[in-house]
Amino acid sequence: MEIRYLGHSCFELTEGETRILIDPFLSDNPKAAASAEEVEPTHIFLTHGHFDHWGDTPAIAERTGAHCVAITELGWELQGLGLENVVDPNLGGTAEFDGGWVRLVPAWHTSTTPSGTANTPTGLVIGLGGKVVYHLGDTALFSDLQLVPRRNEVDVAIVPIGGHYTMDRFDAATACELVSARTVIPCHYDTFPPIETDAEAFRSDVESRTSSRVVVMAPGDTHSE
Repeated sequence: MEIRYLGHSCFELTEGETRILIDPFLSDNPKAAASAEEVEPTHIFLTHGHFDHWGDTPAIAERTGAHCVAITELGWELQGLGLENVVDPNLGGTAEFDGGWVRLVPAWHTSTTPSGTANTPTGLVIGLGGKVVYHLGDTALFSDLQLVPRRNEVDVAIVPIGGHYTMDRFDAATACELVSARTVIPCHYDTFPPIETDAEAFRSDVESRTSSRVVVMAPGDTHSE
């Protein structure tokens, strides 16, 4: 499986013919490594509806026909925009697709879409190519993060570290202790001044306290699992 970081919280997971785009905030992202016109996903998964995660979802999905998975209210909004390939599970729900699955789990945050639709933020637990990727979304630190690996051992955890709008790098290091992933990739930092932080210090903290390996990626980088 290839994991490409496109900036902020946007990642592309590729395995065979499956290309999953998570939180495609590209057009207005000053650190984006690709444009909305360049990506060709087969699937789009959303953690929540804030503008920096909802991003270019409607335009990309309309152009590519990508299958979208998002919590119920976001799914309804996407369907209301005329998109047909939409699956709308709620928290705890799992959507299956050729080659994998995605389960929505809690994340402590807030969210409305750019058009005002209120929705509950989620984390995404994704099974693809025999690996499990857990994108924590824009969460604060909370103890139930430790429940995810009780069901599925996590190969890769994608963890927000920027603070201000999410947990900071200190709480994120504690979150890594709870999730116990083999590999940790930090996200949601340095895009804007309020979320600037030291990713290398985060790496040092996590690797000194856990058995996880931290992979710090620049926008455009690809990591193979």
